[in-house]
Amino acid sequence: MFRLRRIRALSAAALLLGVTILGAGQAAAEPLGPAGPPPVSQPVIAAYYAGWNSATYPVAQIPADRITHLFYAFSTIKDGRCVVGGNAAADFAALAALKRAHPHLRTEISIGGWGAAGFSDAALTPASRRQFASSCLALFFDQYRGSFDGVDLDWEFPVYGGPTEITDRPEDRRNMTLLSQEFRRQLDRLGRQRDTHYLLTAALPAGRLQTDGPYDPAVSFDLRALGRVLDFINLMTYDMGTGFSAVSTFNAPMREVADDPLGQPMRRWNNVTNAVQYYQNHGVPADRLVLGVPFYGRGFHVVAEGPNHGLYQNYDATLWPGGWKDIKGLLNDPKWTLHWHTVAETPWLYNAAERQFISFENPESIGIRAQHAKASGLLGTFMWELSDDDAQHSLLTAMSAPFRR
Repeated sequence: MFRLRRIRALSAAALLLGVTILGAGQAAAEPLGPAGPPPVSQPVIAAYYAGWNSATYPVAQIPADRITHLFYAFSTIKDGRCVVGGNAAADFAALAALKRAHPHLRTEISIGGWGAAGFSDAALTPASRRQFASSCLALFFDQYRGSFDGVDLDWEFPVYGGPTEITDRPEDRRNMTLLSQEFRRQLDRLGRQRDTHYLLTAALPAGRLQTDGPYDPAVSFDLRALGRVLDFINLMTYDMGTGFSAVSTFNAPMREVADDPLGQPMRRWNNVTNAVQYYQNHGVPADRLVLGVPFYGRGFHVVAEGPNHGLYQNYDATLWPGGWKDIKGLLNDPKWTLHWHTVAETPWLYNAAERQFISFENPESIGIRAQHAKASGLLGTFMWELSDDDAQHSLLTAMSAPFRR
């Protein structure tokens, strides 16, 4: 299996500095022309819905009156075609019913996700791109007609940075643009036939540490080109402190923290505020960006007691603390101490006896991020993932509040 851990040969200096570079022999994607998709006229308040949780969180429970867009995760790729499994058929029928009851709701099928293989091959040639896109449209807009209003591409990641077992190539960057253009052409053609506009979006990364180490989104994606072909970009401003970090750290810090030992220039961009700015610097208009917030936490077992209540400490294991609905139960547990960082504008929990550190978001920190999105002229907010909220929809309420005023 071909892997490009060899991206280091593309020039480590350019990578760390965030310079957009192309693979050997790689040309820029062809021009798109001045006209992109029409601007989205309403604020986007969006949710990813994990289909594998439908037995415990059925589609009928989705708070459709509180959101404008729903992304069903995931379809995957097999032999260059879109496929679904599990309880998808029943879920899609339930989605169609949900849309009939809530006509304002726009739904998209999200293709890919972390660990999903097949994108590099499916995007490799004009023929493979046509086959892939047409298979997805036949499945989701013919066989399951009435369930979806668009396609969301979640390729993690072109060129490098994704799971080590996933095939990637230097030409993936250009091919991601070409694949998006192919989906745009086919969706627009179908939309003209049916007198509607089908959405095309993508979930793109912000975190500066991935499988291959220091990571730059502009090496994986032609951001300016995608900002013109997509209706909007779901900016994944989370997973900035996963197990790829050398120390326990925040999942979604709001701003750069001077004490963070992450090297420069990665630290500068590895936060919500500067990740948004980075995308704008690379040609994505603010009104094509939807800001992501995590409804889940990340945790670490630190190796020794330190001065920062578990923050920025060496660790020997990562922890999965679950979603907000699980983490909020720890707030009244005396073993856990709640802390707040005034620069990162985020809470964390620390269990000193067991040396466990949990980074998470609460309604206050989610509200700060949503207000920043509104004040910065972004299109809206989205979260991963809906079932991690509590029964009162506390995080969804905080996430949507600035866009409902």
